[in-house]
Amino acid sequence: MKSCGKWEYNMDTACVEMKQPDGTVIAIDTLAVESEFVETWLDRRELDYLIYNDPDAYAELVLNGDVKKYLETVRQGQ
Repeated sequence: MKSCGKWEYNMDTACVEMKQPDGTVIAIDTLAVESEFVETWLDRRELDYLIYNDPDAYAELVLNGDVKKYLETVRQGQ
C-alpha cells in the first residue's frame, strides 16, 4: 500500500501517524502491534528502531501485513 504522506512517530499517543491534506490523521498504535507480534526483546528492539528512525518503513510493514515475516527474517539473521 502506497501512502500519500510522511509518517511520523508521536510520543504522546505512542502511534505512528500520517496527517492527510484534509486534516484527517491515520494512526498505527505501536503498542498494539508489539502486543500482537513481539516475542522477544530483540523483536521489540527491531520495531523500535523502525518507529524512531524510519516510521515510513514501519508503517509500510504494518499496512502490508509483513511484520511477522520481517521479524522472522531478522531472527534468522541473529
